[in-house]
Amino acid sequence: MPNPWTGKGNPYTRKEVVARLHKTIKKGEPIIVAGAGTGISAKFIEKGGADLLIVYNSGRFRMAGAGSTCGLMAYGDANAVAMEIGAHEVLPIVEEIPVICGVHATDPRRMMWNWLGQVKAAGFSGVNNFPTHSIVDGLFRGVLEETGMSTKKEIEMAALARRMDLFTIVYVANEEEALGMANAGVDVIIAHAGCTIGGSIGVTSASVGMQDAVDHTRKIITAARKSGRKDIIFLSHGGPILTPDDAAYINTHTDTVGFVGASSLERIAVEQRLPALTREFKAIPSPASKSFFKDATAKPKAKAKSK
Repeated sequence: MPNPWTGKGNPYTRKEVVARLHKTIKKGEPIIVAGAGTGISAKFIEKGGADLLIVYNSGRFRMAGAGSTCGLMAYGDANAVAMEIGAHEVLPIVEEIPVICGVHATDPRRMMWNWLGQVKAAGFSGVNNFPTHSIVDGLFRGVLEETGMSTKKEIEMAALARRMDLFTIVYVANEEEALGMANAGVDVIIAHAGCTIGGSIGVTSASVGMQDAVDHTRKIITAARKSGRKDIIFLSHGGPILTPDDAAYINTHTDTVGFVGASSLERIAVEQRLPALTREFKAIPSPASKSFFKDATAKPKAKAKSK
C-alpha cells in the first residue's frame, strides 16, 4: 500500500518495493534505477518512468560540476547531505516513485540502528550503501579495512536494514562482498564496474573495457548465488556502461535485469542537452542588433528654436 497518511507515495514497505520490481520484470521490462542530486532531476526522472530513485551525497557534487568521487572524500557529512537532499528536495517533489537513501555505513559517529530509524522516519523506502568503500582498492583500502572502516560495516548495515523492513539495494565490487551481501538478505545487488566513463568529468584510463565489465558482472552474480538464494535481483552500474546500448549489452550477456545510472543519467543528460539548447537560443534572429549601436551613439537632434 502507499503512504498510509496521504494514500500516495513514499514511504513504501520492503515488500511493496520488491513487488513493484517483480511486476516490472514479469512484464519483460528492464529495471532502471536513477540517482537524483536535485529535486528537478528527481521530478523528471520520475516522469521518464524510472523504477527507483537513489539519493546519493555524490549527487550534490555531481550537479555542482565536480566528479562523483567527491562523495567518497571528506568534503562533507555524507549521511547528512543525502538526508538533506532527500528530505528537502526529492521526497517533497516526487509523486509515487520509491526513494532510496544512500547511507555511509562506516560513519563512526552514528549508531546505525538509530540512523536507519531516522532514514525510515524521513520517508525513504529503502537504503543503499553509498558512499561505498567497495570501490576503494590498494594500500588505502587495506588501511580502511584494518581501522574499522571496512565493507563488513556496509554488510552489517544492510542486514540491519533488512531486519528493520527497509528495502535494500547495494553495490558490490568483488565476489566476497557479493556473497556477504546475499547472506545479509539484500533485495538487489548492483555489480559495480567502477567509476563511470564519459562526459566532461568521467574517467578514461581508470575504467575497464566492456568485456571486462561483462566478466566482472558474471563473477559477482555467480558468487552471490552461492548463498543458495534465487530471489536476488541483479543490476549493472558504472565503468564503460554509460548509454542505453551499453546497459542493453550487459543485460544480454549476463543475468542482470536492469541498470543503475547516476552520472550516466543525471549528469550526462545535462551535459548533452544544455549546450545544444543554448546554441539553439544563440541562433535565433535578432534584427535590432544591427542598428543597436548606431542608434545608441547617434547624437540627439537639436530642438528647433521657437520664434
